[in-house]
Amino acid sequence: MDKKSKQPQHLAFIMDGNGRWAKQHLLPRATGHLNGVKTVQRVIDLCIEKQIPWVTLYAFSTENWGRSKMEVTALMGMLKKYLQERTPEMMEKGVRLHAIGELYMLPEDCREELAKAIETTKHNTKLNVVLALSYGSRQEITAAARSLAEQVKAGSLSPEDITPELLGQNLYTAGMPDPDLLIRTSGEMRISNYLLWQISYAEIHVTDTLWPDFDRADFEEALAAFAVRERRYGKR
Repeated sequence: MDKKSKQPQHLAFIMDGNGRWAKQHLLPRATGHLNGVKTVQRVIDLCIEKQIPWVTLYAFSTENWGRSKMEVTALMGMLKKYLQERTPEMMEKGVRLHAIGELYMLPEDCREELAKAIETTKHNTKLNVVLALSYGSRQEITAAARSLAEQVKAGSLSPEDITPELLGQNLYTAGMPDPDLLIRTSGEMRISNYLLWQISYAEIHVTDTLWPDFDRADFEEALAAFAVRERRYGKR
């Protein structure tokens, strides 16, 4: 097996630990999120360096709407600022931006900046960055099932024609490759309603490192762990 085949082509991150990092450093939670944004940039640069074409980042879950209004407002402000400030850098580095989730729930100004960044970067080819925003996998699968049910009700689809492939084409990630490797920071051993369909055969790597501290060494450790795993996809 050559080096390229041992390297994941799509990384998915559960970026956990911003709040705990802030608490450990006796700093406001917002400071933890701000340092987490720096890690996002570090990971994007490492993906470009390693020639990994896809990375999906769990930026804001549907459950996160249940956090305090102050924290949610701060996170939405950070998202808007990130899109405004980083889009020129995405153009310089060849990054194409995508977004998945119940995007209609985002504040209007955030939706506008997101749409602008996606449109601006749509011809870039070096790295695809997917932001999972207001995202929940159960909600995504439910929406796909509802869409198929509506097609059956309308007579444009027969129940026996529904296949895993067809359901996949009705997910937010339609047209995107499934992740090869899921990386979760902060040591928590759970998936948190993230890409449940798409990670069916992904390898999973959990590190105790909190997201703001996730660095090159952690990144390379995850890639090294992936490289020695034998992926059988249920076969012998």
